[in-house]
Amino acid sequence: MLNKNLIICIFLLIPFVFTDCAKNPVTGKKQVTLMSQAQEQALGDQSDPSIVASYGLYDDQDMQNFINKKGQQMGLVSHRPDLKYTFRILDSPVVNAFALPGGYVYFTRGIMGHFNNEAEFAGVLGHEIGHITARHSAQQYTKQMFGQIGLIAGIVVSPRFAQFADQASQGLSLMFLKFGRDDESESDQLGVEYSTKIGYDAHEMADFFQTLGRLQAQAGASIPDFLSSHPNPVDRFGKVHEHADEWQVQYPQAKKVNSETYLRMIDGLVYGEDPKQGFVENNVFYHPELKFQYPIPTGWSLQNSPSVVQMAPANGKAMMQFSLAQERTRGLAATKLIEEAQLTVIERQDNAKVNGHPALVMISEQAPAQANQGQAVEPIRIMSFFIEMDNYIYVFHGMASKPDFNSYTGQFKQTMTKFDRLTDPSKINKKPKTIKVVKVQQGGPLKTVLTSFDTKQADIESAAILNGMELNQEVAAGTLIKIIADPNPSTNN
Repeated sequence: MLNKNLIICIFLLIPFVFTDCAKNPVTGKKQVTLMSQAQEQALGDQSDPSIVASYGLYDDQDMQNFINKKGQQMGLVSHRPDLKYTFRILDSPVVNAFALPGGYVYFTRGIMGHFNNEAEFAGVLGHEIGHITARHSAQQYTKQMFGQIGLIAGIVVSPRFAQFADQASQGLSLMFLKFGRDDESESDQLGVEYSTKIGYDAHEMADFFQTLGRLQAQAGASIPDFLSSHPNPVDRFGKVHEHADEWQVQYPQAKKVNSETYLRMIDGLVYGEDPKQGFVENNVFYHPELKFQYPIPTGWSLQNSPSVVQMAPANGKAMMQFSLAQERTRGLAATKLIEEAQLTVIERQDNAKVNGHPALVMISEQAPAQANQGQAVEPIRIMSFFIEMDNYIYVFHGMASKPDFNSYTGQFKQTMTKFDRLTDPSKINKKPKTIKVVKVQQGGPLKTVLTSFDTKQADIESAAILNGMELNQEVAAGTLIKIIADPNPSTNN
């Protein structure tokens, strides 16, 4: 139940009106909600351009047609068939899917590459639509408005840092909606129900969650992966299988899996980071198209998107942001920042140099925010570098609370003063890895089969997870599998 103080805060802070108790479309029970359906739609409509601008859409019309066709079919059999559903594939390597209020559903190319059939995809699609139909997204967005929203996976930074990010900050924050295990269990049930109703074998959905678990145990990600924003309910694997059994009693013909058609569709999908968007090797960020480079502090997480790069240490006490300025000169870019963020300039050097490139260097401070429940909020101190190269103005901001700022100035400077032109041909000409679908000619253990297709040693385990198989699992001749094709020369085979 909402307490009196929280309700007062809601009226003051949330830009949506308080609505009457309404029936939850899934449970039929009355539910206090802060958003009408029209307001949910408005939030989705407003946030979608930010998310698209931040991560970009993956350019594959066949895949886009597929996700839209299945999504619209599923929307019609859901508990909210009247919603206008929109389905998009984001150009991100992170394995994730998420939904916004108002019917917006996003899949990354990373998660699309890890499905091994249409039924696995359909189960997760139903799960995400379930978050919308049960109004989980709307409820969680409201709750999260009162918490601190981290802009980088695994950290919590002051929401005031978002003032220095680009216009996509609101959309990015929505990607970090954290659901509870009860919501996840309900969405699992709905995923089984909806995928079954359009003819798919929902047992495949349970198997895919095992793949997600293996991925989470492997490497970290640049934005939250599926399980970090969708916590694993107790006995998810067993319960999804039980729900699938129950629904198949009502829909005995719901047995579609469609492995080959799905695999043929994703043949050639970009795997991992796309170098042309920038990539990190040995703690250095390279951008082949704009031809620049700079180091990343050791131990810092990095989130790369088409419009901004954000970096932060694990403790979340500082943050660096790198982007292109829209202004024609570094002076105009600095003036805009000062005016819009209402900064007080402490130090300023207009004619500095960074590796021979003209630069404006500035340290400024933003006045403290209002006290929260009697607790004072420290001012934010910012180190900014505006660097001119090849008719572009590149901008770094390093920020931390005033008491912590001096602890991070060395790391800020180490990154900002090492910005320079990229000239290494091996970095400029780096090509993306892709998923290639091949037919096994001679059966044997998966590891042996992958090696026979010249899979690099560093990619063997990832390729096993990609196929939802173990390395010692026997693979029959004639089976279609996915391999990771790396066109870049390497000695690490």
